[in-house]
Amino acid sequence: MKRVPLASAPSLSATLSSAQRQPTAKPTVRLIRNATLVVEYAGQKILVDPMFSTKGTIESWGGVERNPTVELTMPVAEIIQNLNLVMVTHTHADHFDEDASKALNKAIELINQPADQEFFQKQGFTNAQTLVDGREWHGIQIHRLEAEHGSGEVLKMMGETSGFVLQAQNQPTIYIVGDAIWTDKIKQNIAKYKPDYIIINSGGALVAGFESTPILMDEEQTMALLAASGKATVIAVHMDALDHCRTSRASLRKKADAQHISPKKLLIPQDGETVGL
Repeated sequence: MKRVPLASAPSLSATLSSAQRQPTAKPTVRLIRNATLVVEYAGQKILVDPMFSTKGTIESWGGVERNPTVELTMPVAEIIQNLNLVMVTHTHADHFDEDASKALNKAIELINQPADQEFFQKQGFTNAQTLVDGREWHGIQIHRLEAEHGSGEVLKMMGETSGFVLQAQNQPTIYIVGDAIWTDKIKQNIAKYKPDYIIINSGGALVAGFESTPILMDEEQTMALLAASGKATVIAVHMDALDHCRTSRASLRKKADAQHISPKKLLIPQDGETVGL
């Protein structure tokens, strides 16, 4: 397995902020909006897939309205304060936008997939690291897993995407699936890593002209993942923020209730909500 080291030590401010945290503190996941998450884990503050655009400043992807369809529920300055690491599953605008590129310190440690190495070089990030398989970072094992952002011709259009698994001593294992449809590979990943928490993008998004080919898990595919999730608690995000997402929090909860899936098994947080792990 190829290991890719991070190039340099964190900044003094990041080191101090990390030292001020309690590594044994309870880990949390906060849904910012869409797929943007802040994960407090093993004493580190990790930002996942930042989209900071204000409401309606990105083109429509579903012919309904401009994106994002809702505002952030907190200031960007609060989101990036005392940040230690950024992880980007892929560089579609709803996972890394121009506002995020401008707001983030270009020296922040950032983990990206191989397909996006040149993108972050051009964006001027001096500590962006391409993760091929996995590595250790500040006592956290980070594994990169490939995902399928659709199928057939749509998959070719959407390009490469990734997910990440976080593991650390005395911490729950978290599987951030990323933009993906339900596949046997994800089922195998769950069996291999046995996550305590699985974070899935359940927006049921569609591409205009290919309405029969989902590019994200919808209600049915989310139920299939739940059936294979073992002991894991599933956290569903990527809903009610983009105009091409057809699965809503309400429709997903309705489907789960019909299949007698407890709200403790399937968590559907609101924007700005923090989930204790």
